[in-house]
Amino acid sequence: MENGTTRTDPRIVRTRQLLRDAFIELLQEIDIEKISVNRLAERATINRVTFYLHYRDIPDMLEKMADDMIEDIQQVLDNTPRHLNPDSKEEEAWPMLVNLLEHLSKHAKFYKVILATHRTTIFSDRLLKLLTGLVTERIERRDIELHRSTLNIQKDIAIWYGSSALIGTIIAWLRNDMPYTPLFLAKQFVLLRSTSAKTINLNK
Repeated sequence: MENGTTRTDPRIVRTRQLLRDAFIELLQEIDIEKISVNRLAERATINRVTFYLHYRDIPDMLEKMADDMIEDIQQVLDNTPRHLNPDSKEEEAWPMLVNLLEHLSKHAKFYKVILATHRTTIFSDRLLKLLTGLVTERIERRDIELHRSTLNIQKDIAIWYGSSALIGTIIAWLRNDMPYTPLFLAKQFVLLRSTSAKTINLNK
């Protein structure tokens, strides 16, 4: 304990990183059901006793990996200014989305495996939950709420649509080896949402 915070032993951090790296490598090769503690420990060059010092089993490891992923992403989002340009409501979303996409790009190998494959859903489910919260906050605190009510769009449907479109775009971007920069993709997504809203308005 130092300055009121707990410092994790570097050896613990290193061992967990070895296990997570080994898991990602194995997940690229085989189905998750075939990943055993023995196989994982062997790939991580540790013994299975060491594994059990850190995790109860494979599902427990996945839960903690997902927790760490969300914690990392939340930190990225929390460090993004929310109101850079109050006169431009659509551009307000760019910095946060750009920072998120840059984080995913920086750790592309990890995110391509855990999000862009169908071998495990715990990570995409957790990310969808996080994005749903962001979309909900955005709808509730902005004039989108008023615009939505004038179009007779149900709030929950608007949230489903926004969060599903966002995670779907992110996963497709990863699966296609990130052909666009985070900034370009963020702008495109905001433009698509804006165009969609205008189209609905024109078809009233």
